[in-house]
Amino acid sequence: MTNTLNKELNVFIDKVKDNHGGEKFMIETHGCQMNEHDSDKIKWLMESMGFVSTEDEKEADYIIINTCSVRHSAEDKVIGRLGRLKHLKKTKKDLRVGVCGCMMQRKVSRDFVLEKFPFVDLIFGTNNIYRLPQLILASDEDNDVHVEIEESYSNLDNKLRTNITNNQSAYINIMYGCNNFCTYCIVPYTRGREVSRELEDILDEAKALVEDGVKEIILLGQNVNSYGKSLDNPISFAELLRALHEIEGLERINYMTSHPKDISDDLINCYKDLPKLANYLHLPVQSGSNRVLKLMNRHYTREDYFEIIDKVRKIRPDIALSTDIMVGFPDETEEDFLDTLDLVKRVEYDNAFTFLYSKREGTRAYDMENQIPKEVKSERFNRLLETVYGIQNKKNQKLVGTEQMVLIEGQSKNNPEKMTGRTDTFKLVHMPYDESKIGTMVKVRIQSANTFSLEGDLIDIEK
Repeated sequence: MTNTLNKELNVFIDKVKDNHGGEKFMIETHGCQMNEHDSDKIKWLMESMGFVSTEDEKEADYIIINTCSVRHSAEDKVIGRLGRLKHLKKTKKDLRVGVCGCMMQRKVSRDFVLEKFPFVDLIFGTNNIYRLPQLILASDEDNDVHVEIEESYSNLDNKLRTNITNNQSAYINIMYGCNNFCTYCIVPYTRGREVSRELEDILDEAKALVEDGVKEIILLGQNVNSYGKSLDNPISFAELLRALHEIEGLERINYMTSHPKDISDDLINCYKDLPKLANYLHLPVQSGSNRVLKLMNRHYTREDYFEIIDKVRKIRPDIALSTDIMVGFPDETEEDFLDTLDLVKRVEYDNAFTFLYSKREGTRAYDMENQIPKEVKSERFNRLLETVYGIQNKKNQKLVGTEQMVLIEGQSKNNPEKMTGRTDTFKLVHMPYDESKIGTMVKVRIQSANTFSLEGDLIDIEK
């Protein structure tokens, strides 16, 4: 992809390269796909400045921690990590530590890090990645912490290229922020209000990625269904999908995350009209109880949700569905929880991301009465997992003996004799390693299955 950064930023990049070329860095990422995409931008920018990536903290001259703030446990992990880095920095005086991401967008969390971990050198937010070269140069001048936080995103940040691994799939941010203000969620306070990128900018980025060999584009947004509403010339998310579908060489389109209240019939019809659109829909439900959904400020009912699922399955009966489910929201009763279990059994998700409710200061739910005791949440959570996993395993077992088209992502992290890929329904498949197939779409016969993945063998398509 062509470097489209402005001349001033390129000057700063060159200055950092003169000072630090050949030094090593590592990035630790906490959180969602949006954070992973941000880390990809940071990695590309660091490598543009002459740094070399490493996974060994003892080798690193710079360690950057990209943080998540969705749940309290995510922040606790970062605090614990910084505590360990404090000891490393005592033995390695020249080590520089940067902390960025959603957690740093929250003033209370940022102030805590500044007070408790004065050895941190750089702090920047989700909208300040493009300022990293200037921060590094400022840090070269003194031993003070340098902080940059912007409340709104910069279009220049979108000019940062991402690193592409094995030329198979890449993320594209189509919008930033969220306007929904679910009562449990901190995202509108860390990522800001919704801002959509221009259609042409997204298409140009997608075309450049495909020219680099990317086969799959994964569109990212806190609520992709509301894409385009903030533009001067509003367009719909469905219109964006149709435009992307026209890109020659692009083989698969995926997206996350989708909000039930904003899903349109036009978007649902895309599953009928667009063969490149993955046979997969992630549609967070959070709860199966209408009473809890109202407390969460979700703006739909379980009946609305069932109607959406019925429409989608009428068009694509074999579509894979996944969701997010929260257990233990304030004032959730046993009856409310049983409504959630009933919804899960009726929809039969292929996958579900399940969470215990976590209090987040600054959200409306933080001060709600009738907070659920931890032991009650845990007991309900275990029952939910038993139900979810049982359904997942049953659906995966039905795929044994079938043939699936799989986009190969790379070598398995746990078994070097295997490689892994994803089906059109986003199921993880392991198969014998063949380096020549990485980054390609292959046909695989599924030989066995478990709750979380499939095992298969390559089929020679030419035969």
